[in-house]
Amino acid sequence: MKMNIYFRPLPSLLLAGLMILLGSSVLNLRAEDNWARFRGPNGTGHSNAKNIPTKWDSGSIVWKTKLKGVGQSSPVNWGDKLFLTSSSDDGRERYVYCVNAKDGKILWQKTIPCENPEKNHKMNSWATPSCVTDGERVIAFFGPAGLHCFDLDGKEMWSQDMGDFPGNWGVAASPVIFENLVIQNTDCTGPSDLVALDKNTGKQVWKVKREDKPRGGWSTPILIDSGKRAELVLNGEFGVRAYDPKTGKELWFCKSFNGRGAPVPDFANGLVYTVNGKPGDTYAVEPGGSGDVTDSKMKWHAKRPRGRDLPSPSVVGDYLVVVNMLGEVTCYDAKTGETVSSQKLIEKGGHFAAAPLEVNGLLYIQSEDGGETFVIKPGKKIEIVSTNSLGTDKKEIFRATLAPIGGRLYARSHTTLYSIGN
Repeated sequence: MKMNIYFRPLPSLLLAGLMILLGSSVLNLRAEDNWARFRGPNGTGHSNAKNIPTKWDSGSIVWKTKLKGVGQSSPVNWGDKLFLTSSSDDGRERYVYCVNAKDGKILWQKTIPCENPEKNHKMNSWATPSCVTDGERVIAFFGPAGLHCFDLDGKEMWSQDMGDFPGNWGVAASPVIFENLVIQNTDCTGPSDLVALDKNTGKQVWKVKREDKPRGGWSTPILIDSGKRAELVLNGEFGVRAYDPKTGKELWFCKSFNGRGAPVPDFANGLVYTVNGKPGDTYAVEPGGSGDVTDSKMKWHAKRPRGRDLPSPSVVGDYLVVVNMLGEVTCYDAKTGETVSSQKLIEKGGHFAAAPLEVNGLLYIQSEDGGETFVIKPGKKIEIVSTNSLGTDKKEIFRATLAPIGGRLYARSHTTLYSIGN
């Protein structure tokens, strides 16, 4: 890996002192104030936020901001600052934005050049990974355009060349922060790694080999407590793996039923819930094991209906909910894997790629086509609570995940960020 690092000293902040004293509990206490990484505090798309709208239309748009270029990253925030990315149409420029959550004004924008853009799948973009922030720094990943760290006022702190990303698929994995580390999945078509850098300097702390011939680098790791240790759980082409987040040591592996491995797993009831990406059984794995746990720790697996599974699975109460790319919702008993109910959201057509958002027992499922969003209540009979439109053209594509921040809901299309209020 080519090392190309620049760094600046961090400002002294009271919040940093509190974090040192209290550890990660500070982030947990502020979880609903700050949706600080892809899919929220735990990376699994669950929120207890209050006053998030369940019904809306074009009149509910508080503001919308057009962004330069195109992208599929989801908004994250710290306080009133929202962070997201986009790129030029040819991928030779990548952009990091800071947007004021109150009025949608762009507070700052950074441009990052890329001499040799990676090839992309037609459903991907050159700005798909979401940023991560800890209240002092915001970090953005752009594949061959590198990993970049700024302070919250937009001053560059360090920049790291992450190497080449061969293949025709592009990247989508978002960075995550664990203690003093920023961890990045660098899967691509070819030898791939999981890499941890010092979040203060950008210097490499550890790197472990992932796969020899995966198909892409799309899945973002989640951090879980297995009951006896912290585990970094990451889906992939051949199955789901867990690593020691401090050292990168592989802890266990569970073989999947098919390839791709793009959807991010969920963690609930002491189990990791996973879908493949390509058609194949969904399955539940007990963490805490060692080595190949396919036979010993897979608690159940269940058939999936036709179609691909790009949206991530979500556990809501007693149910595991999985939505395929056609908008077919299936509820499973989360403990046994028994199919409980199913419902098609759109009778004809429909395209669904974004990971769902769960807020207080309701699941928000957004369509690619114009951002139409279905709010459902899972159960033995699936209840469609509302069907919501932003009044946009059906050709406007929405693949980013919805974000509940400060009592509002944020939706992002390829070109525009929307703030939705009650």
